[in-house]
Amino acid sequence: MLQQIIVGLIVAAAAIYAAWRWMPAAWRRGAAQKLTAGGQRAGLVDEERAKQLAASLAKSSGCGSCDSCGACGTGDAKSADKSASKNATAVR
Repeated sequence: MLQQIIVGLIVAAAAIYAAWRWMPAAWRRGAAQKLTAGGQRAGLVDEERAKQLAASLAKSSGCGSCDSCGACGTGDAKSADKSASKNATAVR
């Protein structure tokens, strides 16, 4: 019985993580604000820590959400790679 409860908790934690990871960025920011505001009202964190936690929770990890990093789909990185490879072949 205890083993089933532990497995259920692990599966629930994995489901919550997956939902948070693939949630649209605007929803994630709103949910992070609500979670930290609730924690602050409950006295779990102070105001400064709540702001830091909200910023940390609202961040996306890696590519996929295309919210604010700007790394995906930019032509500048591609042109910089091409010029670097041309310079490397010219030096040889």
